[in-house]
Amino acid sequence: MRRLLLGGPDDPRWSRPALWAVLAVACALYTWNLPGGGDANAYYSAAVKSGTQSWKAFFFGSLDAGSFITVDKPPMALWVQGLFARVLGFSTWSLLLPQALAGTASVAVLHQTVRRAFGPAAALAAAVVLTLTPITVAIDRDNNPDTLLVLLLVGAAWAAQRAVAGGRVRMLLLAAFLVGCGFNTKMLQAFLVVPALAAVYLVAARPGIWRRLAHLVAAGAVLAVSSLWWTLLVDAIPARSRPFIGGSTDGTVWDLVVGYNGLGRIFGRSGPGGGGQSGGFGGEPGAGRLFNDVLGGQISWLLPLAALSLLVGALALAWRPRRDLRGAALLLWGLWLAVHFAVFSFAEGTFHPYYSTAMAPAVAALCGAGVPLLAALYRRPRWAWAVPVCVAVTGGWAFALLARTPQWHPWLRWAVAAAAVAAVLGLLAGRYLPGLRPGVWHVVVPGALAAAVFAGLAGPGAYAVAAAASPVNGTNPLAGPSSGGGFPGGGPSRGGTRGGFPGGPGGMPGGAPGGAAGGMPGGASGTPGGASGGASGNASGNAPSGVPSGGMRPGGGRGGFGGGPGGGLDSAMVSYLEREQGSARWLVAVSSAQSASSVILRTGRPVIAMGGFTGSDPAMTVAKLQGLVASGQVKFVLLGGGFGPDGGNDAVTAWVRAHGTAVPASQYGGTSQDTGSSGSAGSSAGLYRLGAS
Repeated sequence: MRRLLLGGPDDPRWSRPALWAVLAVACALYTWNLPGGGDANAYYSAAVKSGTQSWKAFFFGSLDAGSFITVDKPPMALWVQGLFARVLGFSTWSLLLPQALAGTASVAVLHQTVRRAFGPAAALAAAVVLTLTPITVAIDRDNNPDTLLVLLLVGAAWAAQRAVAGGRVRMLLLAAFLVGCGFNTKMLQAFLVVPALAAVYLVAARPGIWRRLAHLVAAGAVLAVSSLWWTLLVDAIPARSRPFIGGSTDGTVWDLVVGYNGLGRIFGRSGPGGGGQSGGFGGEPGAGRLFNDVLGGQISWLLPLAALSLLVGALALAWRPRRDLRGAALLLWGLWLAVHFAVFSFAEGTFHPYYSTAMAPAVAALCGAGVPLLAALYRRPRWAWAVPVCVAVTGGWAFALLARTPQWHPWLRWAVAAAAVAAVLGLLAGRYLPGLRPGVWHVVVPGALAAAVFAGLAGPGAYAVAAAASPVNGTNPLAGPSSGGGFPGGGPSRGGTRGGFPGGPGGMPGGAPGGAAGGMPGGASGTPGGASGGASGNASGNAPSGVPSGGMRPGGGRGGFGGGPGGGLDSAMVSYLEREQGSARWLVAVSSAQSASSVILRTGRPVIAMGGFTGSDPAMTVAKLQGLVASGQVKFVLLGGGFGPDGGNDAVTAWVRAHGTAVPASQYGGTSQDTGSSGSAGSSAGLYRLGAS
């Protein structure tokens, strides 16, 4: 216990208490006011709730307890949250507490990894940087799968470094297994670290070259098994006995892997695999994406310092032995950062800013490694000038980022600038000013270092605190101020609820007008697949044109979309459906998961999302719906809000209109304005009863 609290005998006395302090800060940032997070990302929250009601839904990651369709990600993150919910009961805490714990654990694992290579000071710096990375704070307060992904990948880096240092193949196999778990958390994004892990073992591990190659082959086998076991098992189950795989085009996990969650993310809709609006929520692809008005304040604060630390380390350690652990660590984290930077910068598919949290461990580790490397450089008069240059670049970029939101704490950017100038002057004086007395030197240089720390961390720290003080935005978590200007082009907008979306000021892709309730990239009216529901609604929840006021409404959640467009069904309609459900398996079939998730969370009853997350999945067919109606499993279908020709389901819409009975709004307490519910000719929107009454 003493070793756990105070560290080992070789550790400085301050090392372990300082780590505990950082972990306490991390935990506080990630858990502050979590009960105010509501349902967070309602899409995943509904799947977690369904998983607490059905082990089948739990295993498949189904959106509904009836297991009609899954979410568009593998289920490992849902499994963790679902187990918490089964033990603690379904609540905001059971959804978000495992996320906060995983985020805090990532800080601890990164600290241990960096400490082994660069010492306690570097490890502490890395832990602080990861803790205060703004987008990491935002995503660790949410129930998206990225938090668990980061923990698994940092664990893989820890294991790979142990394999390099000790020459034990079992640690390499553990690293491969953890990456495989990452694949079952967020599919191919987990594989972005594989080049770094493989290269560092091949270059720096102790065994001979042929043994190293054999070990990598074995690790590849472990990676394949740990990654694909769930995919192969699910796809081997007959389609009639499993849910449709959300996000796929043919109901298989493999199509999801290589399509929507694979090549579609890289090439966008026009490339192999299809899948996603070019640019998406993160701005247009290009080398400057991670520095733009959306992502700059989320991840890029210390990117220049990380790159400079990598350069300094590469020059300083270039002639060290192959097995030098510091060089191996630089190779590991440098490749991790380079691969993520390239993929995230140029990916043309849907790209959310919070994806960049996977870069944060590499940025933090390289900044931490820079502490001893730059300290050694500062002791050499010929190269000491490089240290104040690093401080100037870091402080200058922080000033530029803060200047993008001039009305948000305007004093902060000037304080950062002043601290950077003071640090540069102090460091130059401490090294080059002749005749500086020792007593003065011991005041000037520590003061300059303290100013440098402030200049580097004040900006991201302020954004991190702003994220902790804000309501959880499940759909598009962001940290920092809300400028009201939208993004990109108008400064960061916390939660993405003001001003619009990518594609133009105050607008959405394709020129659709933005609104407070917002929409999502792609398709007419700014919603995926050309959906009209929820994209142009207003903040008060009034229905957009063409959507029944007694049916779907935009905005069902806090600080964002409530899980996406078409945020929910009117409470009077939901009450009517509950009264009339009878023995039917599903309460109602609706257009998309954005509508279904809110009803699942409200009622705890299964709801069919005929078109998946976007409303465009070909999950429902006429034959399938006929069978469900004939067997009495479905009695009601709500048309409109994104389910139609754009999703390839116009035949289903036509069948429902031809064989169903429109439910008048008066039956459930709606209004005469309910389009379709009154049975008006030419309208397909509204609630329909199918089968015998």
